[in-house]
Amino acid sequence: MKKIPLLLAACMLFFTSVNAQRADRSKFIKDSLDLYISKALTNWRVPGIAVCIVKDNKVVLMKGYGIKELGLMNKVDENTLFMIGSNTKAFTATALAMLEANKKLSLDDKVTKYIPEFKLEDKNASDQVIVRDLLCHRLGFRTFQGDFTFYNTNLTRQEVIQRLGKLKATYPFRTRWGYTNAAFLTAGEIIPKITNGHSWEAYIKEAIFAPLGMGNTLALSKDLPTSINRTVPHTIVDGRLTPIPYCQIDGIAPAGSISSSVNDMSKWVLALLNDGKVGQRQVIPSAAIQATRQPQDIVGSVHHMNGENNFELYGLGWFIQDYSGHRLVMHDGGVNGYLSSVTLSPQDNLGIVILTNTDQNELFEALRWDILDAYFKQPFRNYSEGYLKQYKANTATEQAEDKKLKDSVALNPKPLLLPNKYTGKYSNDFYGRMEVTQGEGNNLEMRFEHHPKMYALLKPLGGNRFYVTFSDPTLGKAVFPFTVQNGEVTGVRVKVADFVERGAYDFKKN
Repeated sequence: MKKIPLLLAACMLFFTSVNAQRADRSKFIKDSLDLYISKALTNWRVPGIAVCIVKDNKVVLMKGYGIKELGLMNKVDENTLFMIGSNTKAFTATALAMLEANKKLSLDDKVTKYIPEFKLEDKNASDQVIVRDLLCHRLGFRTFQGDFTFYNTNLTRQEVIQRLGKLKATYPFRTRWGYTNAAFLTAGEIIPKITNGHSWEAYIKEAIFAPLGMGNTLALSKDLPTSINRTVPHTIVDGRLTPIPYCQIDGIAPAGSISSSVNDMSKWVLALLNDGKVGQRQVIPSAAIQATRQPQDIVGSVHHMNGENNFELYGLGWFIQDYSGHRLVMHDGGVNGYLSSVTLSPQDNLGIVILTNTDQNELFEALRWDILDAYFKQPFRNYSEGYLKQYKANTATEQAEDKKLKDSVALNPKPLLLPNKYTGKYSNDFYGRMEVTQGEGNNLEMRFEHHPKMYALLKPLGGNRFYVTFSDPTLGKAVFPFTVQNGEVTGVRVKVADFVERGAYDFKKN
């Protein structure tokens, strides 16, 4: 779901050897790719990856590498399921564009036509929001705003939509692009209103999965843990690669809940590159595909790894970039323990799908660019090595900073107040309730109303600051400062990893 991996400084690092420049690049896929991936899996500590390349209406490569779960030798194959995260969004946008092509709705209809209770904190904006706005991230929120509340929580879809109306936008309506997962959930909830009550997941299966032959693909995250041929999600905790629980994000399913394999995803990509046709059958209207590829917003400038500088645009469920003279339609996906990418170069009839089962890698991006360069007859730059060098440097910096905090905790500093002064019930107008209780010693525990399976452990850093680790490692590590007035705690600032949400939450003590 998540998410959009940032273009790090690694994007500007590339290594080109004289021999690689002279090589016949057409042989990279056939002769070198297996070795490239095998080495990269080790270097990146990626348990498993599945890759598919389609070209000119044919599958050129479809293969699994590595294993489904650390410590077990169950190998990934072309039918192994991975969560695809925000690559779900293209399915949602396409479904709504199909309904428009079939004259069931217009993407320029107001959202309130279908969901009368929909509203934003800005009442003027509430009356103007159209379906298209939901699908291109231009409601005025900053990227990932509100996602700590919405992501992997127990809120229902209707509760997410209601709570979105309480979220104060960072920017004026339609003035800035900001990646908004709850907007895609809202768009998905329009589907039942015009399909005789068919849920988003039922319609996606009926209108897209079934006619394309995507028989193994799952619409909801709740179904993945019970599937037979599935990967296990992984992340890195304190320098160790470890399996983690599956996230449950069906409350925002249209934004990121789909699980699929490269075999099934190849059918999706082949249809998109063939104007929606499977053989002679028109499964997806051509007009719907074209609608999703029309630029709606400027995301920003992007520095490509071949030295080019171009704009990055957003259509409906797709990013759009120019690269080496080729227009790319693409998206990345990230949820707990998974990262993926889907890339189309329509003018070249080329598609690439890459699925991985760890959320701590940039191989899913690097491999895309090296494959594209092979087809675009560009020199071999070995993006994996370039990305890895920067990744290791960033990781070393983060580990050094974390070590300082742990060293401070080890000195057993006393908090400014007695531990029981920090305990009690807190609330945030947007999130809801949170409670701090006292554990062993001076440690505190924090539990959140909408994250019933998660808790945060707080250890004193001195003063009113606490070093925080979450039971869900994808939420990261942080320092929470409490506010104190006249010797009494009045609130605390809560911050989770940027992977989930970039802003902080201020909770007031009740």
